Amino acid sequence: MSKTSDTLIIIPAYNEEESIAGVLRGLLDLELDADILVVNDGSVDRTQEIVSQFPVFIVSHPNNLGYGASLQSGYRFAAKRGYRFVAQYDADGQHDSKDLINVLKELKKGEADVVIGSRFLGNPDFHPGWMKIVAIVFFRGLIRLFTGKKVLDPTSGLRGLGRRAFAYYSGRKTFPSDFPDADIIIDMLLKKFTVIEIPI
Repeated sequence: MSKTSDTLIIIPAYNEEESIAGVLRGLLDLELDADILVVNDGSVDRTQEIVSQFPVFIVSHPNNLGYGASLQSGYRFAAKRGYRFVAQYDADGQHDSKDLINVLKELKKGEADVVIGSRFLGNPDFHPGWMKIVAIVFFRGLIRLFTGKKVLDPTSGLRGLGRRAFAYYSGRKTFPSDFPDADIIIDMLLKKFTVIEIPI
């Protein structure tokens, strides 16, 4: 399979045999001008077998390296193959595939390096549960403390990145390893990448 677009959708996946087929069908049904890459992060279920039945790229880690490592593998894939835009998309089926269209549309305006799909801006009924709320509030606080910027949904898995941003984070030792959702936003803001949120 060869590159067909300037846009790549990256889907990190670890033991997602129950949801990955539905996620891929939903994206393919949109007929977006985008290629799809699934990063199989050492799954021990049928994730790789299922993904191999779809017209998408797949990269497999020999063992489970974590969400951040999966994203970086996707960034490296995109950088080496000359993509201009990437979108991160979760494999568990939580996203509405149509929201991806809006994230990519905003990204391709060229006004931001990173576009975060914010569930808090887009859904007044969004309540992720107390444990996740505590984590989100904590990460919001960290971002505000270190950068002075307000990010409502630092744990959103739906994001778009332009080449300047993802190519930088594809390099060795440039991707934060501890809390990739929040740490990378802090790092992006400190390095003067333009980060915006839009409703999803």
